[in-house]
Amino acid sequence: RQFIADDAAWCVDFDLDSFFDRVQHDALMARVARRVDDKRVLRLVRRYLEAGVMADGLVHASEEGTPQGSPLSPLLSNVMLDDLDWELERRGHRFVRYADDVRVYVASERAGQRVMTSITRYVERRLKLTVSRQKSAVDLAKNRRLLGFRFFGREHELRVRIDPGARERAKDRLRQLTSRKWGVSMQRRIEEINRYTDGWTNYYALADTPSVFEGLDKWLRRRLRQVRWKEWKRAKTRRRNLIALGIPEREASEWGYSVKGYWRVSGSPVLTRALPNAYWADQGLKGFTDAHRRFREC
Repeated sequence: RQFIADDAAWCVDFDLDSFFDRVQHDALMARVARRVDDKRVLRLVRRYLEAGVMADGLVHASEEGTPQGSPLSPLLSNVMLDDLDWELERRGHRFVRYADDVRVYVASERAGQRVMTSITRYVERRLKLTVSRQKSAVDLAKNRRLLGFRFFGREHELRVRIDPGARERAKDRLRQLTSRKWGVSMQRRIEEINRYTDGWTNYYALADTPSVFEGLDKWLRRRLRQVRWKEWKRAKTRRRNLIALGIPEREASEWGYSVKGYWRVSGSPVLTRALPNAYWADQGLKGFTDAHRRFREC
């Protein structure tokens, strides 16, 4: 954000083609050996790289690349790309890199094209990696996603928002945790949801868009209401529980015996009144909004 505010409004977005799959073992081990003297550790890392992968019950040898999803792979990517960091600093560029995600910030599109050409040459000749011409781009920084975030607003009043794709992926995970087919207690379900929402909100706490967190909470509570509605199963049980939760008998009978679908009922004013925000707080649900507020205050 500071780079963009300092008149570096353009971004050179480098995509290293299949980095974790294609990094050469010898080149990587040479860089690890610069920092690690213990031969036992070096042998262990080499074995880790060459362990291969199992597919359809068969082990396939691995001659290049690092195992994706392994906690060691991001560390090894930092070792491999440390030379790139030094080269960018030597040239005086303003840049951000996380693992193989590289952004260089420049003042103009023309400057960006020059950086794209020269750094691509360096990466491919010196590091023996491939820059994807199709996925790499020179663009306004506000148009590019960075680690799940995007920027919006004027250059000197930039704000941070969550990329819509990240929000949809969060919903996909919550759909799993609020599936009516998952036969667990509500307490267990809420514990799993809290664990996920705390981690997700902690990562995206930098976002300046509280409405996103509020919207996710509203959607999540509706998902939970339809789970509760299914738990009540029989019409008589639904009517009785609605009355116990303060709904007048006439409305409780109308909705308790309703044949409307779960999602429609979960968004109805009656079930929203019967199972309000306070009800879910009593059940132990933390939600996105409160977590976002806590993390922002830290």
